[in-house]
Amino acid sequence: MAKSEQLNDKQVMEGKIFAILSYLSILCIIPLVLKRDNRFVLSHGKQGLVLFIGEVAVFVISVVFEWILRPSIFIFGVFSLWGIIEALKGQYVRMPVVSDIADKITL
Repeated sequence: MAKSEQLNDKQVMEGKIFAILSYLSILCIIPLVLKRDNRFVLSHGKQGLVLFIGEVAVFVISVVFEWILRPSIFIFGVFSLWGIIEALKGQYVRMPVVSDIADKITL
């Protein structure tokens, strides 16, 4: 059991920077391409991708409904900051709604 914990710790240490990149808008693509074999990075990368797609969708919708932009950007910002903090701590995070969608993504 100690080996699996060390492997997990090794994956976390090797993937922290990439996990942080996952929550920085379009940069979420970099970890998904370069570190897709790291489970820690892949988990954060998928959630970052869902957040990025959500941000783009909100910008497109805000062309018609301008009032939706400000609260949505705040919510996406909070989720991204939460993800960055958890990645820095070396922990997995399950964000409401986001992680459910991210779990359905296969790469």
